[in-house]
Amino acid sequence: MVAVASIALISTRQYLNPSGHTYYNSAKQMPKEKNDSNKENIYDAIYDVVRSVPKGRVTSYGAVAAAIGAASGARVVGYAMNKSFGVKPKVPAHRVVNRNGLLTGKHHFSPPEKMEQLLQKEGIKVKDDKVVDFDALFWDPMTELAM
Repeated sequence: MVAVASIALISTRQYLNPSGHTYYNSAKQMPKEKNDSNKENIYDAIYDVVRSVPKGRVTSYGAVAAAIGAASGARVVGYAMNKSFGVKPKVPAHRVVNRNGLLTGKHHFSPPEKMEQLLQKEGIKVKDDKVVDFDALFWDPMTELAM
């Protein structure tokens, strides 16, 4: 059951769901939350796309988001990459960089230099925390997975 604290009262007859997009006439009409199962499902979809990135190639947070149908969900992809350590099968989070080829997620690796080291191990050159020849190494899941 949806916690009353997560419902915003719009008027005496309308309620706004937690995402802020749909109105309901009563709190009882609102869909029940599924104990983070939606987050798990989207993370699983993200992990599947990232596992498809070949060694020696990189993709971006935004490209992964677009591939799962969340065009403006680059930040969610970042959250998923941060939570991917220890997930089985392994998720090559080091292959996901920002849209300019910057290693913006490196601070979530331990030590932070590990992201660069993993990329270099795959033959990807990095200079000043940026993938060298990013455009040539960019792997677009929308094209490569024919989505």
